[in-house]
Amino acid sequence: MSDEVLVEVEDLSRAYGGMLAVRHISFSIRRGQVLGFLGPNGAGKTTTMQILSGNLAPTTGRVRIAGHDLLEDPRHAKQAIGYLPEQPPVYRELTVDEFLDYCASLNRIERGKRRAAREAAKIKCGLGDTGKRLIGNLSKGYQQRVGLAQAIIHLPPVIILDEPTVGLDPIQIREIRHLIRELGKEHGVILSTHILPEVQATCDQVQIISKGDLVLNDSIEGLSRHMQSSTLAIALRDPPDLARIREIAGVKSVQDQGDGRLHVFYDPATDPTDALVELSVQNRWGLYELQPQRASLEDIFVHITTEEQESPKGTAA
Repeated sequence: MSDEVLVEVEDLSRAYGGMLAVRHISFSIRRGQVLGFLGPNGAGKTTTMQILSGNLAPTTGRVRIAGHDLLEDPRHAKQAIGYLPEQPPVYRELTVDEFLDYCASLNRIERGKRRAAREAAKIKCGLGDTGKRLIGNLSKGYQQRVGLAQAIIHLPPVIILDEPTVGLDPIQIREIRHLIRELGKEHGVILSTHILPEVQATCDQVQIISKGDLVLNDSIEGLSRHMQSSTLAIALRDPPDLARIREIAGVKSVQDQGDGRLHVFYDPATDPTDALVELSVQNRWGLYELQPQRASLEDIFVHITTEEQESPKGTAA
């Protein structure tokens, strides 16, 4: 992976009236990196994507795209971005070649180089034999490929994809995920999605935003270690109030699964297993099952965002 930093976000905030939709977030993306950007509805994810793509100005902070400040040098910064919104911006009445030629001209590719740029984008996106077909007659999966082709036709270093597999069938989803991984070898890719398995399948870095705050920024490898080592599944015949378990040293949160079964999230540096067993015996909780649990990304997502919601934040003045 190259060390070239393609996106630098520093202390970014966006206020709507008295509410901060995005709150002082900072991160960076390098060439060869696919970043999964996750967040529940209303978390600030869409606002962040709009700022990064140059469609919305931040209230505070700065964004640099391929070395160009998005506010001070917007033309060159935006030229370094390829953007695919959730609904592909295609003209159904045009053929694939006509549409991509039009996109090449919009991106100021020289007339003599447009054909080569179009054909290269088609090959990358698996559209080699569709040039003469009307976009409106293509399947949704192939229309999504056309949307990807328009995003990369000018060879931007940064590609922003908003929910690129929504509405696709399983085979189409697999094909688009493979294409995203291939694009990630040469570009810096930001993948905004609600689909948690998509992050595990395509990304090497994951960020979670909740209530405007960036609450997680980790590699997929680091997240996998966290998923494997910091959750216990326990079963109690006479479970206590969950607050008793939350008071145990190292325990970060507890999820009630019903029927006396609990998921206990804890700090990997402070394993609460021995304390749980001891307290269960002392208080006759009837512990009959305790095992390390491989938490799913969904478990961690719910854990982090729920924990964040339980910690109220102030609003912008």
